[in-house]
Amino acid sequence: MTDSASETARAANQPATLDASTGDKLFAALQYVLPKHLLSRFIYSVMRCESPFVRRVILSNFLRGYDVNMTEAAQPDPFAYRSFNDFFTRALRPGARPIAPAADVIVSPVDGTVSQFGAIRSGNLVQAKGRLYSLTELLANDASAVEAYRDGSFACIYLAPYNYHRIHMPCAGRLRSTVYVPGDLFSVNAATVRTVPRVFARNERVICDFDTELGRMAVILVGALFVGSMETVHCGEINPPPRRHKSAVRIDTGAGREFAKGDELGRFNMGSTVVLLFQRNRAQWEQTLRPELKVKLGEAIGRSLSA
Repeated sequence: MTDSASETARAANQPATLDASTGDKLFAALQYVLPKHLLSRFIYSVMRCESPFVRRVILSNFLRGYDVNMTEAAQPDPFAYRSFNDFFTRALRPGARPIAPAADVIVSPVDGTVSQFGAIRSGNLVQAKGRLYSLTELLANDASAVEAYRDGSFACIYLAPYNYHRIHMPCAGRLRSTVYVPGDLFSVNAATVRTVPRVFARNERVICDFDTELGRMAVILVGALFVGSMETVHCGEINPPPRRHKSAVRIDTGAGREFAKGDELGRFNMGSTVVLLFQRNRAQWEQTLRPELKVKLGEAIGRSLSA
């Protein structure tokens, strides 16, 4: 039995450890039967519709449902964007997110909420209380990458719909590789994370691997329900819905590109999650970090350790 299968079985035998309500379980059960990729293709099209009427209806309802601080945006008028997706992936005005400058500081790559963080133990990461998922599955069975990050550290940050949706560099690095991993499209909100086993390792994702002064670092963009597309600044749109693959695809575009701390790396076209990986004894998370802590791009979340 694989690590992920054994951990899933162990979790299934320990229902008292799972912090999941009946509502969570019903929501998860619904997702198993929903045509998630089909729905995401539909949302993909609607979100890019430039009809003034469609854009205004969607935006008006979104702004009523979420408290969005448009004073931070480069274009503060939400109705000035060509489409809802342009609004959703809006740029921030200069200076809106200062990047902690100290060389040893690791900064949050996004605005979001800390889901889990800590050490990678016995080849597993913590998804939620009572749930683990395997490093091997997360990294699509890449033996070299698994060995590099074994016994390392991780942090998982969830982006809510109202968050800024561009992803930036936690520290300076040179891009080693970009890998697109096909998969499912479960929601990654807290209810699903508490309920659906291995959600981050079973969903679509884009793995960006870097060489840094701390050793190797992975920034993993995890897709989700209605997240029909993820893109990076070096590859453009990586997984538009009409083109699906059955196995992991390595993308050579951008390999060797240098990124400074705080540089834009990519964006989610709808909300999702970022998972950070560092090698063993290379990064130490801030003592203030905790699950459910809201963080902003550029804030210190960790510090480098001597190699």
